[in-house]
Amino acid sequence: MPSVSIRRWGLSALFALALLPGYGQQRGPKVKTKTKARTSAPARIASWVTTPDQSQLLQLQPAGLVFGPGAATGAVIEVDDSQTYQTMHGFGYCLTGGSAQLLHAMSPAKRAELLRELFGTAGQAIGISYLRLSIGASDLDAQVFSYDDLPAGQTDPTLAKFSLAPDEQHLIPIMKEILAINPGIKILGSPWSPPAWMKTNEATKGGSLKPEFYAAYAQYFVKYLQGMKARGIRLDAITVQNEPLHPGNNPSLLMPAEQQAEFIGRHLGPAFKAAKLDTKIICYDHNCDKPEYPLTVLGNAEANPYVEGSAFHLYGGTIDALSKVHDAYPTKSLYFTEEWVGSRSKFEGNLGWHTKNMFIGAPRNWARNVLEWNLAADPEQNPHTPGGCNQCLGAITLAGDAVTRNVAYYTVAQSSKFVRPGSVRVASTSTGVLPNVAYHTPTGGHVLLVLNDQATPQSFSLRYKGQMATATLPAGAVATYVW
Repeated sequence: MPSVSIRRWGLSALFALALLPGYGQQRGPKVKTKTKARTSAPARIASWVTTPDQSQLLQLQPAGLVFGPGAATGAVIEVDDSQTYQTMHGFGYCLTGGSAQLLHAMSPAKRAELLRELFGTAGQAIGISYLRLSIGASDLDAQVFSYDDLPAGQTDPTLAKFSLAPDEQHLIPIMKEILAINPGIKILGSPWSPPAWMKTNEATKGGSLKPEFYAAYAQYFVKYLQGMKARGIRLDAITVQNEPLHPGNNPSLLMPAEQQAEFIGRHLGPAFKAAKLDTKIICYDHNCDKPEYPLTVLGNAEANPYVEGSAFHLYGGTIDALSKVHDAYPTKSLYFTEEWVGSRSKFEGNLGWHTKNMFIGAPRNWARNVLEWNLAADPEQNPHTPGGCNQCLGAITLAGDAVTRNVAYYTVAQSSKFVRPGSVRVASTSTGVLPNVAYHTPTGGHVLLVLNDQATPQSFSLRYKGQMATATLPAGAVATYVW
């Protein structure tokens, strides 16, 4: 993808910013919010647009929209902040070990500049507010490792040789720099595989967790969380296993739902409780085509009290699977934790598909976060493990200090920059041709994300508290409206 910087803002854009107060719908119970609804519609709306042809990339429009009386034009999207849904935790990426390695290889000054752009909230920064880390190696590390690797035939049930040393080289230093910019960023940890000696095939790829090591593996999580916290990195949540029904990756593990329920209920949950850990336990972390997996875990009487929610990817199934789980267990949270962009795919196709299914579809189906896959890769989609993904396009491509911003940079930024943590999803009309999702922000503002998934420009009316504003969105474009 071409390296294109966000356009510089003109005087009219700055005027629009000065008017801002700050920086869907499945059925369900209303959620009380701490924000106060406005008594009347504001005068002006600022908007940022990304187009499929990349002629506009998160570009602030020079003329703001104006609320006022009048008849509707085209489809009507009505935002109703009296109907409230889930509170959002954030938007972001998986900070893979490979991403951290590439960031760490940049010159300190250029890295600091890039990290401020990614994780800051001032000026042109995009405000990433949620990260996923791999517990041990993912397939986008340069090599496979766990925190307790041993020669074949040896075991370490007391975890005497446990060490976070593999993460000390790149990941932990980068996380410390990120936390210096955004101390409140939420962090999720996910393992791709336990140490090989805990597994039935004693290999990093495939196999299952041996029952005799359930207790030791629970302590492995405890040691990881305690070790990261000692280094100033607190994890808000963990998933028990990345893609537990896909044992063909390197590393990976097969963990059927019944095994996961037993592991959580009898070992992991009690271990967290004994260690006084408040890190959330999230089940599943795999595709939308198997909602029966989290339903099985949540239906287990021993596991249920320890499980805060379920996590999903979208390499199979449809995004409304999240609502099926929500409807069965409305007090449990939903998360969207991964979707890749293929290096051989096109910007224009990914922009619309990811926005519609993930950044609109997932929140409208109760997700509290939305994460794209890897934050960074090099121009050849490295590093990765032997047999790992060799076509995973990063949100940014790093060639030394040179930065190329790819499609996932913009799909995340259209939400992360404006929908700050603590924002509450509110009702907005589903028009069919203009998928959308709306939020009420902690500072009292409003954000509406709209996709024109048609092949022609679409004019529509935005209605709020009886006032109307008219907008036109180019074919295939994504826009964020803020007031």
